[in-house]
Amino acid sequence: MKVGIVASDRKEWHVQRLMEALGERGAEAHVLPATRFLSRIEAEPRVSVRGYGIDDYDAVVVRKVPGGSPEQVFYRMDVLHRLEDLGVYVINSADAVERAVDKYYTSTLFEDAGLRTPRTVVTESFREAMDGFRELGRDVVVKPLFGSLGTGMTRVSDPEVAYRIFKALELTRNVYYLQEFVPHGGEDLRAFVIGDHVVASMRRRAESWKTNISAGGKAEAHTLEEELAELCLKAARAIGLDYTGVDLLRSESDGQVYVVELNSTPGWRGLQTVTDFDIAGRLVDFILGKLG
Repeated sequence: MKVGIVASDRKEWHVQRLMEALGERGAEAHVLPATRFLSRIEAEPRVSVRGYGIDDYDAVVVRKVPGGSPEQVFYRMDVLHRLEDLGVYVINSADAVERAVDKYYTSTLFEDAGLRTPRTVVTESFREAMDGFRELGRDVVVKPLFGSLGTGMTRVSDPEVAYRIFKALELTRNVYYLQEFVPHGGEDLRAFVIGDHVVASMRRRAESWKTNISAGGKAEAHTLEEELAELCLKAARAIGLDYTGVDLLRSESDGQVYVVELNSTPGWRGLQTVTDFDIAGRLVDFILGKLG
C-alpha cells in the first residue's frame, strides 16, 4: 500500500503523525510537495515528484496546497484532479477542496442544505459593501474570500472604520466578504469529522472574539450533543468532505447554533491535547478502509 501526503514540510507535526500511523499499519508513506509536481501527456509517469512517479499510488492525503500565483494554484489543483482520473484516492477530493477553500461557495452550499449560517453579503463594489455593512446591523466580520486560521479576519462595528477598510480593499481589488457578527461570548465549538462520525470535539475559549487556537484561543474537552454532531455531518456532506473540522457558534442572544466554516485540510494538534482519541490513527484507518 503506497500513500502520499501533499505537504510542504516533512517535519510538520500533522505530517509526522500521519507518517507514523501509516508506518504502524504497514503502508509505505511519502511526502509530496505540491510545488514539485511534474506532469506529462502521452508519456509516463504521468505525474511525478522529484523524479518519482506517483501514478501508481493507492491514495494521496492533501495536507497543504500552498498559495501562489493563480496559474500555480490552478495547476496544483489540476494535478489532484488528474490523480483522481488515474484511479488514485485523493482525500479530500479536489472538488471538495475547491468548494471548501472558497468561503462564498461554502456559504451558498450551507444555505442550500438548510443549515443555519450567518447572514452574508459578497460584492466587488465599495458602495454595495457599505450598504451591506448597514444591512447586516453595522457589526460585521470582514473575511478574505480565501483563507484559514482566522488570518485576515477583521471585526468592524464603526462606519468610519468600515469606510477606511473598504476603501483599502477597493485599492487592492479585493472581493468584499461581509458576515454578520454573531455574539458568542468568546467561545465556539470545533468538531472533527471523519467519514460518517464526529470522532472528537472541543470548546475553544478566548478573551477576544477570535477563538482560533492560532490566534490565542484555549482548547477544552467537550462532547457534542447528538443534534450538533448530526449538524456537523450534514455540513461535511454538503461540501463533500471525507474529513474536516467544523466550526460552530452558539448565539448569546437566542441560543441558535450557526455553522460558520469547514476546513478541507483541518489541523487537530490543539484538539489532540484535550482528547485521548488517536485522530491520526483513525484517519489512516478510514483511508485504508476505503482502499479495501
